[in-house]
Order: sequence, then structure tokens, then C-alpha cells
Amino acid sequence: MRLSEILSKPMTPEFKRIDGFLDNKTLKPGKQKKISVGSVLINYYCKDCGDVRTFSSGEDLFCIGIHDRLVSIDCVLVCPSCKKTIPVWFLVESMDDVCSLAPSVRVLKRTEKLSGQLLLNHYQYGDFSELLDKSERAYRDELGAGSIVYLRKILERITVQAANAAGIDTKTPKGKRKNFKELLKEVDEQRHIIPDEFSANGYRLFGELSDVVHSSYDEQIALQKYDALHRLVVGVLDKVKNNHEMMDAIGSLGWTAEEGETE
Repeated sequence: MRLSEILSKPMTPEFKRIDGFLDNKTLKPGKQKKISVGSVLINYYCKDCGDVRTFSSGEDLFCIGIHDRLVSIDCVLVCPSCKKTIPVWFLVESMDDVCSLAPSVRVLKRTEKLSGQLLLNHYQYGDFSELLDKSERAYRDELGAGSIVYLRKILERITVQAANAAGIDTKTPKGKRKNFKELLKEVDEQRHIIPDEFSANGYRLFGELSDVVHSSYDEQIALQKYDALHRLVVGVLDKVKNNHEMMDAIGSLGWTAEEGETE
């Protein structure tokens, strides 16, 4: 396996053994070396093309030494259709000496500089895609609370839209906005928007979204919980999206992220 294959895949905590890319020579801190490791291939949604495109780099990337187990990799990915470019930076950690002939490595961090016309691969959720995109970018930048705030916004807004489509009142008899947990429960009882795999403890997990927003967790705990909470929120979007009756009703309102939020 070549380094480009690791860089092209989603990040994982597991180390993977790859072919050496530094010719068994130490790369001193701050020193740069051109490495030939194959093309990096990553999918992004290109608004100009109106579809997902596989952006690719050249076969030569640039590696900067940090210490004997850590290097920085820089490259530029290009859309095959419209030729838009995305600068991408990777922080790569090795289990042993990174300059060895067959190091075991993983990507610790990946950062993209995306323009307004390019999104991470959440295109299928309409205007909610941009909120998912912002959430994932915040997570990659280790902004735990920020990443969860965007997830909570998505959950609130899609719940309000589902309530409106189902004819469920989002306000109390006194005209105030309903408590979010109460509204969510009412919507789920009528329209079953919580994914089946979370149905047993779904409300506890939804409560944790609010706990993060209201500073009950520190940044590290928020980052640890992000994957599970992200899957849950995307699961709600998928369940609503796959309910044709619900989507017909929401479609008349607009599949949009601009709906108001509850208290």
C-alpha cells in the first residue's frame, strides 16, 4: 500500500503499513522533500458541476519533517471537469520511524481550504449540506463544541419542518415555542423520525447535543462524542428524506435549513 491510499481514505485511528516514501533517510524538522507516492483522490461536491467529483493530485507531493514519527504532507487537488482546486494539508503519524522502509502510519489531521462552490460529500441533504459541512470542518479543526452546535441546528430545524409538514403545532397554547425535547417526542410519536438503531436511547443522545451546547462537556469529550452524534443527526435526515409522504409535505414548504428553531 502506498501513502496516497492512506491519504485518500477517511481518517481512522488504526495504523496501516505502507511502502516507505523517504528512502530510509531522516527528514529533519522543517526540511521539505518532494515524494512520489501516487495521486491522492478525494470526493467533493462541486456546485459548478452540480455533482460529486473525484478531485486528484499529481503523483508528486511535498513532505515536511516535524520529528522522527511525524510529517506534514501538502498537495493540491483538482476537479477533473471544471479544474477548480483545493489545497489540502495532512498531518501523518508513524508508529515507528517514519523514514523506515515500511512504516505503519495514520492521518492525525486533514484540513481543506474549500471555497463557497465546494463542499464535503454531504450534497444529498439540500441546504442542510452546508451545515453538515461546517460541522465536519469544525470537528476536523478540533472545535468540539462548535461541531456539535451545527448538528443541533440541523436537528432543530428538520424537526420543526417535520412538525409543520405533519400539522403539529410548534408553539404552546400561550404562543411560546415548545421545548425542543417535547416537540421532538411529539413529532417522533407521529412520524417516527428517530432512526431505529437509536430508538431505545435516542432521547438521551439528543439530550447530549444540548449538554454540549450548554457547556456541560469540555472540548475533548465533545470531540469523542461527535461521530455518534453526527451519525444520529444524519440518520434523522435520512429517515425524513426517505419518507416520501413527509418529503412531499416538506417539499411544499421548501427543503431548506432556514426554518426557525425551538427553545
